[in-house]
Amino acid sequence: MWIYIAGCLGIGLLAAAMLVVWPRAGLLARWKAARLFARRCQREDALKHLLHQEANGRPVSLESLAGAVQLKTDAAADLMEDLEARGLTRLEDGHFQLTPPGRELAAHVVRAHRLWESYLADQTGVGEREWHAQAEQQEHLLTPEETEALAARLGHPRLDPHGDVIPESGEPLPADVSQSLNTAPLNTPLVITHLEDEPVKVYDQLAAMGLGPGVNVSITERLPHQVKICAQGVQHVLAPLQAQNVGVEVAAEVVRPPQAERFLSSLDLGQKAVVLGLSPACRGPERRRLLDLGFVPGTEVRVAMKSPLGDPVAYEVRGTTVALRQDQARYIRIAEPVALAA
Repeated sequence: MWIYIAGCLGIGLLAAAMLVVWPRAGLLARWKAARLFARRCQREDALKHLLHQEANGRPVSLESLAGAVQLKTDAAADLMEDLEARGLTRLEDGHFQLTPPGRELAAHVVRAHRLWESYLADQTGVGEREWHAQAEQQEHLLTPEETEALAARLGHPRLDPHGDVIPESGEPLPADVSQSLNTAPLNTPLVITHLEDEPVKVYDQLAAMGLGPGVNVSITERLPHQVKICAQGVQHVLAPLQAQNVGVEVAAEVVRPPQAERFLSSLDLGQKAVVLGLSPACRGPERRRLLDLGFVPGTEVRVAMKSPLGDPVAYEVRGTTVALRQDQARYIRIAEPVALAA
């Protein structure tokens, strides 16, 4: 009996040991593979930072690199030594520079990231707050061949959902041309051209306000600790960090100033209005769904019912009652509402 028990224990220990040290599928092998992948991601993230700084004519310091890849300065120095040893960077006149192979790899990672975000925005139902996090993973997994296949599937888009240019293979990364809400002129019709997706927490806050590329905005007041804006007919107060992450340009053509824009979410019970169109911030499946429901230019919409908490709201459109959340209704641009129904 004891011999049988000892034999079973021995087999169990052997199986456990094999589970840990099995060359390709063991826990130790997986741990090593995960470490190697994490290290590769750090290298590629560092190259992306160098590429962005190079495109905008800004030097790279160990401090800026450490902040970009979330490492301590000593670890960032080790990372730069690794990149230089691999022939991806070089130190020139006291500044870190990309070598041609390093620039090519960095451009591929940036291209893969922006294409994947475009895929999530236009082809899936993934929420916009998840685009960046998922693209951060996929950018390190897509091969150049897979990236080109994805670009072809999407019709070779030129801009990603945040308004960033998607560089073609071999094409240099263009410099950022927009200015932030911290420096743009006051009381001037502006259009958002870029929404920075890092830090993710700040991006989530801006997205929750309905801000995005193509949205009209104006700055009504700028104080040392806050920037007041009007976007989609709603007033917002931004902290300087939030305002810095919104890139804008002066609107070339203004049909209605941002303060005068009206959206379906502003209607009261019984009011009706004519749809002018959808906000450019509405993309992918969400946009297709609203169009399929009948929210197209020229359609009359009436508020039929509001829930006790005011969300969702039922609208009559083309003889059908449709329930929308307020964050959906704010995408639908309308003309001036008609007086309340009797």
